[in-house]
Amino acid sequence: MIRNIQYMNAIGFDPYQNLAMEEYLLEIVEKDTCILYLWQNENTVVIGRNQNPWKECKIEELKQDGGHLVRRLSGGGAVFHDLGNLNFTFLLHKDNYDLEKQLEVILRGVKKFGIQAEKSGRNDITVSGKKFSGNAFYTRGNHCYHHGTLLVHADIGKLSNYLQVSKEKLCLKGIDSVRSRVGNLSDYGQRITIVQLKESLLEAFGEIYGIVVTPCESEDFDKQRLEEGKAKFSSWDWIYGRNMEFQHEKSKQFIWGNTIWQFQVNRGRIEDLQLFSDSVESDLIEKIPNYMKGCKYEKEAVCKRLHLLSVEGENQSVIKKDLETYFAGIEW
Repeated sequence: MIRNIQYMNAIGFDPYQNLAMEEYLLEIVEKDTCILYLWQNENTVVIGRNQNPWKECKIEELKQDGGHLVRRLSGGGAVFHDLGNLNFTFLLHKDNYDLEKQLEVILRGVKKFGIQAEKSGRNDITVSGKKFSGNAFYTRGNHCYHHGTLLVHADIGKLSNYLQVSKEKLCLKGIDSVRSRVGNLSDYGQRITIVQLKESLLEAFGEIYGIVVTPCESEDFDKQRLEEGKAKFSSWDWIYGRNMEFQHEKSKQFIWGNTIWQFQVNRGRIEDLQLFSDSVESDLIEKIPNYMKGCKYEKEAVCKRLHLLSVEGENQSVIKKDLETYFAGIEW
């Protein structure tokens, strides 16, 4: 039975720090307590625990714009966060987990602005048919959390620019684009600020649970554990190096011949490569696959590996330079 409800506001907009705090709160939440954690990430694509980053996100475009790619603990799909979006997390013990009650906090908080939102399926909250909140869930032992997004005045253009949504998925649902699937709360009522929404959610939190909401005291938090958590969530191994095998094919026609690259990738590294080409420099073409094995599957690493490739003669030098230029310029 829940006897205490607490809230925690994130200090900054660093996604790795915010996810570390979320995991820390998950570990320390007491049995009779529910914590509502409110947080924001700046210019961030967040992928689900078991998603392929290369499939879900335009990684290079995001990096060039100073954005962040992060992998969360929970499953579900990829989402884009900017400062027009507010994230919420309910953290509690499994015995006290009540999804309907937790969602009702969100629905009532939004209703205070005159917006009639409704649940759609298990994971979404919509208004006028457009999703403004996607939800995901995570359990560790007896501890669990339910978290989600709240699009208030997010840049929907950036959302559709950075996320690579499968055309097959959109066709199946009869929808033409990412942009048409989501909407901001500010489009459906008075101009809502993030601060106002936080206040409204905390009011609703207290009303739904019938308990006075108190702040979660952070003075005694284990700073070393939080730093370790931040290091984990920002690490290459966590984001890219998961035990996840996939194939990725790229092709390019050059003056000297056509190439088809079939990369077999696991834990973020090139495990195998099949390279097909009609180039007359067959010795070089046959040499490249073995040479690329073990390389990180990211633009900088592949280009560096190609740059160090030893070649013989002018024709092979031209091929090498063309390949470096090609991989340096493509969307990864």
